[in-house]
Amino acid sequence: MDLAKVHFSDLLKELTDIGVLLSAEKDHSRLLELILRKAMELTNADGGTLYTRADEIHLKFEIMITESLGIYTGGASGKAIEFYPIALYDKDGNPNTHMVASWAVLKGETVNIEDAYADKKFDFSGTRMFDKKTGYRSRSFLTVPMTDHENENIGVLQLLNAKNPESGEICAFSRLDQQVVESLASQAAVTVTNRSLIDAQKNLFDAMIQLIANAIDEKSAYTGGHCRRVPALTNMIADAACRIDHGPLKDFRMDEDDKYALDVAGWLHDCGKITTPEYVVDKATKLETIFDRVEVVATRFACLRQAAEARMLRRFLQGRGIDDIPEDSQYQAELQRLKEDVEFIKSINMGAESTSAADQDRVREIGARKWTDLEGAAKDLLTENEHHNLMIGRGTLTVRERQIINNHITVTIEMLESLPYPKHLRNVPEYAGGHHEKMDGTGYPRGLKREQMSIPARIMAIADIFEALTAGDRPYKKAMPLSKALTILGNMKLNNHIDPDLFDLFVHEKIYLHYAEQYLSRDQIDEFDIAAIPGYAPYH
Repeated sequence: MDLAKVHFSDLLKELTDIGVLLSAEKDHSRLLELILRKAMELTNADGGTLYTRADEIHLKFEIMITESLGIYTGGASGKAIEFYPIALYDKDGNPNTHMVASWAVLKGETVNIEDAYADKKFDFSGTRMFDKKTGYRSRSFLTVPMTDHENENIGVLQLLNAKNPESGEICAFSRLDQQVVESLASQAAVTVTNRSLIDAQKNLFDAMIQLIANAIDEKSAYTGGHCRRVPALTNMIADAACRIDHGPLKDFRMDEDDKYALDVAGWLHDCGKITTPEYVVDKATKLETIFDRVEVVATRFACLRQAAEARMLRRFLQGRGIDDIPEDSQYQAELQRLKEDVEFIKSINMGAESTSAADQDRVREIGARKWTDLEGAAKDLLTENEHHNLMIGRGTLTVRERQIINNHITVTIEMLESLPYPKHLRNVPEYAGGHHEKMDGTGYPRGLKREQMSIPARIMAIADIFEALTAGDRPYKKAMPLSKALTILGNMKLNNHIDPDLFDLFVHEKIYLHYAEQYLSRDQIDEFDIAAIPGYAPYH
């Protein structure tokens, strides 16, 4: 571009348009490259280098371009720049004013050199070595410090070999070139600083949400990793749903902001558990609170055995011979019964998929039996609370404890809805708050139906269920193999509990297997017939 022939209004528009482009670019590397390329375009330069201040004492090479030599490294090229950073100070702390780039930063002034070979002020020995090696001839240099709105130098924009737009010959950078690049450099510095601040805030935000998630995982030794695995699986399903180009999800797409919001929701989907008592989250057995009370119950059985022995000895003292003691059938029967009953209590205390009516009747019968405490008072063998817990029909949680667990999602929604989100994160509460809803409206906490939930929210519901089924760190069950977990998911599809299209995609794209290879043990990856999975329909 020949700036001498550009009208001022056109030039102003060009700079304004560049400013808009810079503001819109979110990727740091592409932003730096855009700055350099636009500066080269405005001045018709053959090459350029952009440096940033990696710290207070070094300039880092970010991108290097020389058009006529086909050199393009750094930036978005994927090719690393092999030069060491330029030191702004020597080992004694003296400023490095021999290098033109460091001088521009330290002095905060532009350096416009017509011919580097004729210049006596700066050290261009490295430039001469480069030229000798490549056959190039470095001549004109325009080195402009990038100063932001706080008057901080954040880097250097250096252009090489301005070309006459008509003849193509190398010429000096004009005064107008310098003014335009200084304007661009200032504008770019502000944009880079703003982008750096935004990135820093995002990094802090990401660290905070992961800190919360890790705190929840650390709160329970049995669910450690859940808040890390759910977002990973959620992202796998979302990526597959975006890739698929046929079937009911062929038109579903998520941009980068949508995917980021879903990732945040994945990390925070259980943040309400931070208020859930540990004894409920970690309840491995029916009688567990701070400790497993089954041993207290076992101690009472020991007291009953001692009482049985005392009765047997009294019978001996009343006239029976000592040789008759081992043959006391009443005593032996009572010991056997106590042994069987305490083993039954320990067994049923572990929790199961279901507790039979016969087992519940036996708990009632055992609980009504009397024992004598240290003060001589006769009491029921099981307290009311112990009896209530041992009567749990499925798992280890009472109805009240299940309500406490379920309440975590209500707390999660309340916590997430209280945050002042930027526009691109406003869907986080909806995405995170639906992972216990069911497609038929029988889920909780809001009883939403399929059409009332977004696809990302439905994705997270499947991810949360599958992670829980296959996790190897739960107190109440063993880690399931893939075949069993997919069978349960398939039945949930048939019962209209999970999204049918997403389930079919989950199986068809083998997302379960990709996840298993990264997060499950080898013995969970079993062989099975996909066609035998209930509810699965090949994804056509």
